This record gives sequence, structure tokens and C-alpha cells, in this order.
Amino acid sequence: MIEVSIPLEGVRAIDFYGVHNARLGIIKKSFPYLNIAARGNALTVRGIQHDIDDFRDKIGNVLHHLEKYGHISDSNLQSLLLGLENKDLADIPAAPEDVIVHGPNGYLIKARTPNQKVMVAVAEENDIMFAIGPAGTGKTYTAVALAVRALKEKKVKRIILTRPAVEAGENLGFLPGDLKEKIDPYLRPLYDALDDMIPMEKLQLYMTNRVIEIAPLAFMRGRTLDNAFIILDEAQNATDAQLKMFLTRIGPSAKCIITGDLTQVDLPRNMKSGLYTGLRILKDIEGIGIVFLDEKDVVRHKLVKRIIKAYDKDRQVHDAGNDHSGGN
Repeated sequence: MIEVSIPLEGVRAIDFYGVHNARLGIIKKSFPYLNIAARGNALTVRGIQHDIDDFRDKIGNVLHHLEKYGHISDSNLQSLLLGLENKDLADIPAAPEDVIVHGPNGYLIKARTPNQKVMVAVAEENDIMFAIGPAGTGKTYTAVALAVRALKEKKVKRIILTRPAVEAGENLGFLPGDLKEKIDPYLRPLYDALDDMIPMEKLQLYMTNRVIEIAPLAFMRGRTLDNAFIILDEAQNATDAQLKMFLTRIGPSAKCIITGDLTQVDLPRNMKSGLYTGLRILKDIEGIGIVFLDEKDVVRHKLVKRIIKAYDKDRQVHDAGNDHSGGN
């Protein structure tokens, strides 16, 4: 007889054991020839080597299922403990192609519009992708979902999310708190997306261990970002020099998505958005994809689409007037 400890890596204890340890009872009944005890985030198992090896393999399948889907039913658990493959589990519907990742409690993160689906396809074919579109089109949310999927599938070891800390009509110096507290509001949309896709305890662990890093764009200078999925959000607020600096940080095993809205540049009037330059000079480089989203991709309140169209129409009229008055 031997005794081993099997850590429950990558999952929450409550998701594995169930309420009042109900699933632990299912596991014990499935392996009556083993002595199984719960020790926090690990199982202690006593028995002969062959039986323990079989137990370890099947529990590994359970942990993989939980990490991928975020939840497990009792019937799924029993099927996995019997050694059935995921494809044999009748109560798991085949994931449609537009499902990017499974969030907590079985919440499905999907590509919900045609251009969001194009984003998914282009990201799979290119190491660098620009996703350009107005607010509410889901470009940032879809990009974060793709990064989380890559992390879950172990295609990368970490996620790096960054934004230019540019003031949109407000002055950072007037905001209370230290530097982190001043910058965090600019990064809030990235935190919100992650909250939908990763359980809170696991997300906190990832942030503590720097598996997921969220930082202002200026903090990327001098680094090499490799074996990571990197997202530069709000890239319209990066200057030419900043965008070039960021793109030249990318290591050989990295994936990168740059998102931006060319209609919402918050840089000072005398500064040009580097996103315009980047799109112009990089558009023909193999391995770089560009996706444009529009008001048809807006997934917020129905009035947001009408607001975007109204602003676009006003800008076109204004631009036409400027062209006409320019003469020559």
C-alpha cells in the first residue's frame, strides 16, 4: 500500500468537491478499493500503485473538464470517472464555432456578430491583428476572450493587457490616490472583461503570480514580451513612437491584438495618433491582419447604433465642408 497526494491545480475547490462535498462522495463510491480523503486543494489517496495510477488519470480528466468549461455536472463527473471521453458525454452539447471560451458557471463567451467572428478567424491565422471599430462593437471583449482561451489551452504562459494612460477630458493629477489608483480607472474595461471569463479566486491568483498582467503602455518600454498573448487596447491614443515601441517588444512566441477607435482620439491637438500611421505602413505585411468593425457589430443598447451613425454622419458633413472651403 502506498499513499500519494494529488493537487487540484487550476480549479476552485468548491467546483471540484461540490456543495457539502457531494461530489467527493461520488468519487469515493467510484473507487471503493481506495482510501480517499480531502485535504484542502489536494486529495490524499491510499491503495496499490495500479489503482492509484488509474485514479490519477481519471481525476486528471475531471480537472481538465473543469478548467475548460468552468463547471461539471454530476453525470459528467460519473462519466469521466468511468473513463469515457468528452465526446461520449451526452449532456455536453457540441460547442458551436462562435463559442470562444467557457466562463464561470458555464457562461459561454461567444463571437456574437459577423465581424467578431472574422476577428476570431483572423487572429488564428496571424500573429498580430488590428481590430478597429467604434465603442460597443466588442473588439476589446473578443480580444480578451481569445487571450483567455489561449491561456486555458496552454498556447501561452501569460496574458499582458495594456492601454495608453491618456486623459479623456480629465487631468490625472486631479484624481485622488497613488499612481496605481490613478491609472486603474483607465484599465477598468480590461478587468471587467476578465471578470466574465475567469472565476474571481483564480483571477486574483493569476494577477498575483503575474500570469495576467495589466499595465499602462509606458510600462512596456525596454521589455521583451514572449510566450504571451498581448493586447494593446485604445491604441488610437498611442503616438507613432509608442506604437512602434510596443510592436517591437513582441517576442517570437507571442500573439498580439491591437484594438482602437479612430473616431475617439484623446491625444492633444498637436499630437497625431500612431494608429493611423501603423495601419498605413503595416497593412501589407504578411502575418499582420486587420479587421474593421462598424455599427452593425454594436452589442450594447440599441440606441448606441443610432448614436454612432449620427456622429458618423455629422463628421462626414463636417469633413466635406472643410474640403470644400479649402479651395485649390
